[in-house]
Amino acid sequence: MYNFVTQSHKVLDYFKDQWYQVKSYTRAGTDGAGEAGSLDMGSRSSLHTGLQMSEDEHWEMNYHEAAIYLEEGLNNEKFDSHPSSPEELPAYLRVHNPWYHGLDLLASLVLILLAFTEDPAVPAFELPVWAHGTIELLALTIIGVELHLKLKWIGWSTILKHKRTMIKGITLLIMVLEAVVVVCRQSSHFRVTRALRPIFLVDTRHCGGVRRFIRQILQSLPPILDMLGLLMFFVATYSLLGFYLFSEHIDNGHFKTISDSFVSMFVLLTTANFPDVMMPSYAKSKWYAVFFILYIITVLYVLMNLMLAVVYETFTRIEREKCRALLLHRRVAARRAFRLLVSRRAPRAVRLRHFAGLIRHYAPHYSGLDVYLMFKQLSQSGGGGLSRAEFANVYEVFALRWAPQSGRAPWYAASALEPLGRAAAAALRWPYFEYLIYALIVGNGVSLVLRVCEAAGDLQDSARLLCASWDTWLFLTLFLVEACLRMLASGLAAYLESGWNVFDLSVTLLALMGAVLLSIAPKLFIVVIFRPLRLMRLYKLKKRYRDVFGTLVLLSPLMSSAGCVMLVMYYFFAIIGMELFAGYDLKNCCVNTTVEDFYKYSENSSTALGYYYLNNFENILTSGVSLFELTVVNNWFILMNAYATVAGQFSRLYFMVFYLFTMVVLTIVVASVLEAFRFRIQYKRSTTKRDEEKLLHEEVHTNWEEAQRLGVSGDLADELRPFLPPGVDVTFIGSRPRTKEVLQRRMYQADIQKWLSEEDESEDLPPSTTVTSSEDPLSPPLAQADGDRQLRPGYQL
Repeated sequence: MYNFVTQSHKVLDYFKDQWYQVKSYTRAGTDGAGEAGSLDMGSRSSLHTGLQMSEDEHWEMNYHEAAIYLEEGLNNEKFDSHPSSPEELPAYLRVHNPWYHGLDLLASLVLILLAFTEDPAVPAFELPVWAHGTIELLALTIIGVELHLKLKWIGWSTILKHKRTMIKGITLLIMVLEAVVVVCRQSSHFRVTRALRPIFLVDTRHCGGVRRFIRQILQSLPPILDMLGLLMFFVATYSLLGFYLFSEHIDNGHFKTISDSFVSMFVLLTTANFPDVMMPSYAKSKWYAVFFILYIITVLYVLMNLMLAVVYETFTRIEREKCRALLLHRRVAARRAFRLLVSRRAPRAVRLRHFAGLIRHYAPHYSGLDVYLMFKQLSQSGGGGLSRAEFANVYEVFALRWAPQSGRAPWYAASALEPLGRAAAAALRWPYFEYLIYALIVGNGVSLVLRVCEAAGDLQDSARLLCASWDTWLFLTLFLVEACLRMLASGLAAYLESGWNVFDLSVTLLALMGAVLLSIAPKLFIVVIFRPLRLMRLYKLKKRYRDVFGTLVLLSPLMSSAGCVMLVMYYFFAIIGMELFAGYDLKNCCVNTTVEDFYKYSENSSTALGYYYLNNFENILTSGVSLFELTVVNNWFILMNAYATVAGQFSRLYFMVFYLFTMVVLTIVVASVLEAFRFRIQYKRSTTKRDEEKLLHEEVHTNWEEAQRLGVSGDLADELRPFLPPGVDVTFIGSRPRTKEVLQRRMYQADIQKWLSEEDESEDLPPSTTVTSSEDPLSPPLAQADGDRQLRPGYQL
C-alpha cells in the first residue's frame, strides 16, 4: 500500500500554493536561484521544478520522489508514468491513496454485481431499470474520475504506450453510452458489452496477482495456439475420414454431414460421447473400433499431453524471466532513488539521515530502531553511508522484522506464568510427546469409524453419536490441552507462526463448535465434517505429503489469482450466454433428436434424465452452474445439442470456444502446479536446514557508540537509546517470511549474479560497487577528467 501518501498532504498544499506564486521563476542550469543555488544536493527532485523553497523542503521532496520510485519498483509499475512536475503530483497522490483504491474496487465490484439485478435478473435481486441504470452510471463516474486523474499525470500523448489504460478508457466510454441509452429508453437492449465489466475489476490495485496471471496466459499463448492448430488439423482430418466411413450408416446419426462429423469428433476429443459415438458403427463391424481408438490415442494421449509439456516449458521460462525482469526493474528503481538521496559532499553514498527521510515517506510504520537496523544491514562495507550497490538491496531488508537476541528468551521469563510456561516447555521436550499426540489422533479416528459403523435410529441420532458423543468431548478436550501447552511453551505469536498449529487449533475449535451446534440443532448435519479434519495431521508423518502441502502453501497466491481469472471468464461467458440464450425454454425442446430423453418434461413428473432443462442461461447464477458443468465436460454436448436445436447450429461455436478457453486456462494452472512442485523439490534437495536458517534470518551487531558515529541524533537518537545502552554490544535478529520470492533468490543465485553483471555491462555509467576500507564514501569526490561522468548540479531524472 502506498504508505507515504497520508503524510504528503501538508507539504503538497504548500507546493501547490508555491507553484502559482512563482510561475515566473525560471531554473537556469543550476539547482535553482538565490538560496536554492547553494543546496547540498546531488540531484533535485523533478517534483519541485520551478519552486523556490528552503533546503529542508527540497530534501523532503527528494524523499517523496525517491519513495515513489521504490513503490513503482515494488509494484512493477512503468517509470514512464512517473510524475515529473508539481502539477502532476496532486493527481498522482490522490489516485494512489488507499481510500481511493478501495473506492475504485467497490465501484468495480458494484458493476459486476449489477448482473444480478439486470434483465434477465435473479428474481430475488431484480431492480427497475432506472435504479440499476443510475447505479451503473454512478460506478462508471467513479472509475472515470480515477482515469481522468491518471491521465493528468501520464498525459494523453503516452496513453498509446499504456495499453491497459487505453483499453479501459475505450471500454468506459462504451459503457457510459450504453448506460445512458438504457436509462433514457427505460429498457435494456442487447448488451453483450456487459461482459467487459471485469476489465475494471482486473485493473484495480488489489488485483495485481490476477493481472500477472493473465499476462502469463497471454505470454503462453503462442505455443498453445501452435499446438491447437496441430490438434484441430487432426480433428478435421479424422472428421473428414469419419464422414466417408460412417455417413451411410443409417443408425449412426453422428456423421450425416461434414459439420456433424466435425462436431462429433470435437466432442470425442473430450471423451464425453465415447463410446456412444462408436457403438452404431461398431455393431456393423468390429474393425471400425480401430478408427476411434487411433483417434483418441493421437489427439488425447499424445497431442494433449504434448501441449501440456510445451506449456510447462514455456511457463517455466516465463517464470524465470519474470523473476529477472522484476529484479532488474527494482534495481533501476533503487538507483533512481539513490540519485535523489546523495548529497554533493557525499555523491557516492546515502547517509543515515537521508535514508531515514526516505523510510519516513515510504513506510512510516517503521520505528526508528527498524530504520537504523535496516541501514546497518545494508551497510556491509562498514562505512558511514550506503553505496549504490548496497542501496540496490534495499527491497531485501524491508521484509525483515527485528528483535533483540535477548528477546529470543522464553516469552514467559520473569512473568507470573513462568512456572506454567516452564512446565509446558518440559512436557513438549519429552521424547514421546509427539508420539502421544499422534496416538490420540489415531484413537480419535478409530472412535470415529466405530461410531459410523454403530447402528442408530435415524440421521439425527447418528449425527449426534458421530460428533457430539462423550468420546467426541473427550478427544476435543485433550486436543485443546495440547494447544494450550504449545501456546504456553512458545507464546501465542510463535505458536501461530506454524501453519500446522493454526490448522490444529482451527479444526479443534470448529469441531467443538459443531458439537455444540449439533446438540442445540440436531438437523444441522453439515457440521459432521469438522471432526474428521483433525485426521489430516497424520499426513504430516510422510515426507511426500509434506511436500504436497508445502507446494500448496507456495501455490496459494497463484491459485487465488487463477480462481479469480476463472470467475472472470465465467462472468464473461455467462453474460454472452444470457444475451444469446436467455429467451429459450428447453422443456421438451429436442423431439426426434439424440438428446430427446434428457429434456422430456411433464408437470406431473419427469424422467430421471429429464431435468436437463434446468441447465440454462436464465440468470447469472444458473448460467454459472451451466458453465461449470461445461467445464467438467461430462455430457456437455447434451446442453450444446439442445441449444443447437432451439437456437440454430451456429450456437455450437459458443460452447466450443468456451471449452477451448477453459482448456487453455486449466492447462496453464496444471503447468503452474508442476512448476511449483518441481521448484520445491529442487529447493529441498539443494538447501539444508542451516542454509534456510541463514536465508530467513539476518544478524546485526551494534552499539550506541557506533550509532553516534553514523550520525544518529534528534528523535532517532531518543528512539534508539532504550535499545542501545552505552558501552554494551547488542545483537538483533531480523526474520523474513518464507515466500516463494525469497526462495527464488536462493534457487536462482547464479542466474541473479549473471543478470546483474549483464545489466552493469549494458549501462553507460560504470556500476557502483561497495567501497573498500581505504575509501571514505562520505569524502568529497575527486575531480574527474571526464566531464560527462561528473555529477551535474541540478541533474533531472
